[in-house]
Amino acid sequence: MTIRQFSFGLLLTVSVFSCNTPKQEAGDRPLSSYVNPFIGATTNTEAAGSYHGLGKTFPGATAPFGMVQVSPNTITGGDNGSGYSYEHTSIEGFAFTQMSGIGWYGDLGNFLVMPTIGPLHTFAGTADNPDGGYRSRYDKQSEKAVAGYYSVRLTDYQIQAEATALPHSGMLRFTFPESKEARIQIDLARRVGGTSVRQSVEVVDDHTIRGWMQCTPDGGGWGNGDGKADYTVYFYAQFSRPFGEHGVWSADIPDGWSRKREDIESERYHEVIRQAAIHPAVSLFEGKHLGFYANFETKPGEEILLKSGISFTSLKNAEENLSAEMKDWDFDKTYAACSRLWDNELAKVKIDGGSDDDKTTFYTALYHTMIDPRICSDVNGEYTGADKKVHQTERFNKRTIFSGWDVFRSQMPLQTIINPTLVNDLINSLVEIAAQSGNEYLERWELLNAFSGCMLGNPAISVLCDAYSKGIRDYDVEKAYEYAVNTSRLFGNGPDGYTPGNTGISHTLEYAYTDWCMARLAGWLGKDADRERFDRQAQTYASLFDPVYGWFRPRDGKGAFIPLPEKGRLEEWYGCMECNAYQQGWFVPHDIDGMVKLMGGREKVLADLTDMFEKTPHDYLWNAYYNHANEPVHHVPFLFNRLNEPALTQKWTRDICRNAYRNAVTGLVGNEDVGQMSAWYVLAAAGIYPVCPGDLRYEITSPVFDRVEFRLDPKYATGKTFVVETRDNSPENIYIQHATLNGKAYNKCYLTHADLMAGGTLILQMGAKPRIGVEIEYYYHIFVI
Repeated sequence: MTIRQFSFGLLLTVSVFSCNTPKQEAGDRPLSSYVNPFIGATTNTEAAGSYHGLGKTFPGATAPFGMVQVSPNTITGGDNGSGYSYEHTSIEGFAFTQMSGIGWYGDLGNFLVMPTIGPLHTFAGTADNPDGGYRSRYDKQSEKAVAGYYSVRLTDYQIQAEATALPHSGMLRFTFPESKEARIQIDLARRVGGTSVRQSVEVVDDHTIRGWMQCTPDGGGWGNGDGKADYTVYFYAQFSRPFGEHGVWSADIPDGWSRKREDIESERYHEVIRQAAIHPAVSLFEGKHLGFYANFETKPGEEILLKSGISFTSLKNAEENLSAEMKDWDFDKTYAACSRLWDNELAKVKIDGGSDDDKTTFYTALYHTMIDPRICSDVNGEYTGADKKVHQTERFNKRTIFSGWDVFRSQMPLQTIINPTLVNDLINSLVEIAAQSGNEYLERWELLNAFSGCMLGNPAISVLCDAYSKGIRDYDVEKAYEYAVNTSRLFGNGPDGYTPGNTGISHTLEYAYTDWCMARLAGWLGKDADRERFDRQAQTYASLFDPVYGWFRPRDGKGAFIPLPEKGRLEEWYGCMECNAYQQGWFVPHDIDGMVKLMGGREKVLADLTDMFEKTPHDYLWNAYYNHANEPVHHVPFLFNRLNEPALTQKWTRDICRNAYRNAVTGLVGNEDVGQMSAWYVLAAAGIYPVCPGDLRYEITSPVFDRVEFRLDPKYATGKTFVVETRDNSPENIYIQHATLNGKAYNKCYLTHADLMAGGTLILQMGAKPRIGVEIEYYYHIFVI
């Protein structure tokens, strides 16, 4: 066993633990040992300088794209979607499901397990008063995490807690002190951002329980119910030794009470839970707010383990998931198996060069891109469909948590390179959800079959277009296209070419881009009339450009420009979603030349873009200029390539990689957003980035590392690997002097997807100053395949 120390922001220190992990090659450090799950694991709004908070990631154990996440939870309620924030000083328990890096109050956080000693508490207590319930303070210095493992010492009970996971199951190991009142209790009502509305638990034998938790919009959760999340979590849990006394607590929630987030946070609600009735020795119980407890007598240092299979489909499947993955009680072997899964996934991108901190930042970013879209089908292939029926497929893995507005920009394009089969899974899942629900359109933000409607645009169309253009087509293409057409018809710009209202700029520009995507799909499928129509619609973004003001402005329902606020285009929410017009206005990825002409030509645009970056705060926290903390600007640094100023793309992407990403709790400047924030770093640090998913072009920029190797999927690539290699790279030498591709001089500032899939090596000679006078080919678009 080895312990490595890392330094974090806010003057905090955390230990990262690794053991029993197979190495990649002789003498190499396992890639999973570089992962620091504490990066971004805070919801702190003060540190973020914004109500959005920071990364909102969870530090607990999960397998790559796994259904189960066994993670500590420090808070229920508020806008704390991960259920955890590093600065909190007490822990409520360890849940078996979590979301990663999201706002809108979050969801999941189900099956909350807590080891305790002493009198039974039915209420968790609060962060301000942990003594008022079963939660416990913990020793921050004892808290450790790495890919697939988490541990902490609960100081109120002097219990060591450890967690690990496999794709459909999780395991906890508790080391108790000597006690006649040791206990493991499970809050079955617990849900991030709300509560499950009904639960059931059955005692199968003296060491096994099973049951379910029903979560509906009436219990808050995603969007405090507005996200329409409606799912049931089934569990099959076993204890490593028979329990002595056991029972259930049941809080009598009055029928007329609302049960949204603000309700379950109230003192009135808390008091009812404190007064929950205790039902000893029951074998089966169902109710509105249940918990289960199992009592033990323990010797000093005695270990008691709990493992559980999880399913969103049935009790039978939860049991099968557990028996298939965790056949025994060997915690260390289970963790080693999870480490091997992570080592294999992380090896899809190998890096050389950089410091250990740089490698930790990179591999943690890659790790965060491998949490979602997660599997929600069971080991037997069954899953619950959007029609609430059980379906089974051997063609793909059913996946969930598609944060479309975020992930179409970087996360899904990254997966087309390293995980194309996952992209097939996602498109199959979205198409089946559209069919099974009867909605027949592609949802923009999906959670467990819910059409949440969160955010805006038609990002699933972008993902479909990008996948199809890259030969990723193992789904019903005609049905996918049909639903994409329906999506564009239901959600698109009006007859005058724009969407009116105070988020009209964001809507109009994003709809125009996905209309361009539709035109490409139509052309590839031989649907010429559709192609012509969508191509026309893709150009209507210009209808919101005010030539007098010189920038995009929203229009009202009568076509008049909405009056400018005092801050003009710097005013957040003026015409835009979670940003300002200055930030959103650069989003015309499908027609950059047309955008530049509209804005007054290359020189004016270059000066404006340069000014934007020069006024951006050095720390890249939430701001009115280049706001890396949110997605709408993520392509903007790469626009310098399109303006034939690639040295500025190189300068600013290296600066962002250096200052917006760090090996620290505060090392993400904004919400992780289900992999998007980290995918940007993985691609930019590797030296490539797609400005316009669907056109097959990747901008070349300055890599952070000496060598980056992408492992390619032989089903989709003719080459085995694509390598980006640098010479004389350093924090000072950030500018590309010249390049070769597969041994031949290369003067383009972009690569194509075909270049990557053919395999090969791009070598970049780096220097401290921009190379002047070198002719660079910077213009390229592809419209046919």
